[in-house]
Amino acid sequence: MTTTQTPARTFSSDFKRFFVRGLVILLPSVLTLWIMVKAYQFVDNNIADPVNGWIRLSLNNAAKVWEPLAEVSAFKPTPEEISAERLALGIPDTDTSQDAAIIAALRSGKIYSWWEARWYMRMIGIVVAIVAVYFAGRLLGGFLGRRIYRKIEGVITTLPVFKHVYPHVKQVVDFLFSDDQKMQFSRVVLIQYPRKGLWAIGLLTGNTMRSIATESGDAVTVFIPSSPVPATGYTITVPRGDTIDLPISVEEAMRFTISGGVLIPPHETIQRTTQPSSEGTESLPGADDDDAKAGSPSEPQAAQDDIPSRRSAG
Repeated sequence: MTTTQTPARTFSSDFKRFFVRGLVILLPSVLTLWIMVKAYQFVDNNIADPVNGWIRLSLNNAAKVWEPLAEVSAFKPTPEEISAERLALGIPDTDTSQDAAIIAALRSGKIYSWWEARWYMRMIGIVVAIVAVYFAGRLLGGFLGRRIYRKIEGVITTLPVFKHVYPHVKQVVDFLFSDDQKMQFSRVVLIQYPRKGLWAIGLLTGNTMRSIATESGDAVTVFIPSSPVPATGYTITVPRGDTIDLPISVEEAMRFTISGGVLIPPHETIQRTTQPSSEGTESLPGADDDDAKAGSPSEPQAAQDDIPSRRSAG
């Protein structure tokens, strides 16, 4: 019997192993935070800032015609500030012909400074953006709004580049947020697909069609989501006895699929243990038992025969 020499552990191998492990642990949280920050920055820069700028401009214009607003001390330029602005523009101090424009410019700067000094004022743009999205949903949800939206969508899908990106983005968004198109899954099951020996996680949608049941017998319909876009996948019919219930939720199964198997539910994680040995290698619990079984071809078959006892009874 020959023994396999375990490669000696080095600093570089340890560094690589722990670096990858650190990425697996930190990357999901960091990416989630990054996406949320970028989404907020996009809304703040492209919706909230223009809205806030429009409100400040409206205040400045209103102060020109509404005396009470023009007399607000925080917005009203002082005579000294007006005189200093004349000198900065090279206008004689006795020339008041440009005072209206000077006062408007100074007032605009004062309104901006007053606005920026109060952080909560910036939230007005965010609130307006949320309200605008709400009313857009109300308008586009009606019969006329849906027709207009379909025409706009038809134009977008004819544009170069957009026609390749937009349909996939819309599919993911519809799957995640649409109440009308969400499929109702009763539970998560494990099946052998696309062939015996390959295991796939599926979402049980219910009983199959009568015409299919006539040929297949007692069977159920299972949706097999694909990675990393679970909105796509395969709908198959499986004999009820060939499905194995998994003790995980639909949300946990979707996270597992989207991440390509990286995000494993905590209660399903296999804990690694270090086996004391001269080589300092790590092994999974039960690894010695698996090695012992490898020499006996009848053992895996016996384990396979035990599967039906864990299968769903429907």
